[in-house]
Amino acid sequence: MQSYHHFTITERESLRISIAEGKSIRQIANDLGRSPSSISRELSRNRNKDGSYHPWRATVLYIIRRKKSRRRFLFESNADLRDWAIEGLNKYWSPEIITQRWKIKNPSSKLSHNTIYSAIKDGRLEGINKKTHLRRRGRRKNSHQSATIHAEHTIHERAEIIEQRGRFGDWEGDTVYGAIGKGLLVTCVDRKSRYLAASLLKSRAIDETKNAVLKALDGLTVNSLTLDNGSEFAAFKELEKELGAHVYFADPHSPWQRGSNENTNDLIRFFFPKGTNFHLVSQDSLDHVIHLINNRPRKCLGWLSPVEFISKCCT
Repeated sequence: MQSYHHFTITERESLRISIAEGKSIRQIANDLGRSPSSISRELSRNRNKDGSYHPWRATVLYIIRRKKSRRRFLFESNADLRDWAIEGLNKYWSPEIITQRWKIKNPSSKLSHNTIYSAIKDGRLEGINKKTHLRRRGRRKNSHQSATIHAEHTIHERAEIIEQRGRFGDWEGDTVYGAIGKGLLVTCVDRKSRYLAASLLKSRAIDETKNAVLKALDGLTVNSLTLDNGSEFAAFKELEKELGAHVYFADPHSPWQRGSNENTNDLIRFFFPKGTNFHLVSQDSLDHVIHLINNRPRKCLGWLSPVEFISKCCT
């Protein structure tokens, strides 16, 4: 079966000329390489009331019909799906997460994350805006590069079980900066579960940074810690003694070697954008953000959240 092609303005002009010459529908169809039924439909739909045919008017009528024939927007016909999307966006889930979790609950349902993006763009979801609910807010990601230190253990010395994310307790760590002189965060992410631990930090002072790392990881299993090369982590030997685990350092200017940590830091940036005054951020506010992130489904975890993943693996 041949695919159907809509009439072009050139074909319509040829059709007008052929009609003026008195050609039959079959002759016109043969000249244009169309079926007689296509010519007949075009004339019946777009002829003027007096029986004449004008190509430009026919094109305008065609465009009007095309706009009216668009299928009904999905969220208009499915209130449950609309409510699910709004609920997910209010948790700051991405459209892809919302889509995949919906499909898990409704395996036979068809939904694309592009549908959600379009709904947000068109303002079809009440109270939802891309600048307040989408992670990127339309801006590109920028990576922070810090000063380097001389590492005793490099990332290339890590055991295979760490490389393969084979156990809980292998962490990646970094800092998230606020405005200049306005504090920062220490963040640690478990490589296997992507579970986030974080604490507030007043400055990049070495001892303060060490204590912030210990506070973030307090009560958690730590088998290893892989850090960025920032000079604030210069007290890594004391960290190793306190944690009872090796501290490894990634190569300079290689954020992809701590991909889980970098990705999670980007999530944190949604809540605490560049220029944030962390001196005004309370621990309760930080804990709330950590809770949201640790309960955010992840594609790499089969659309489970870090909390759900840990619970599933432990049981």
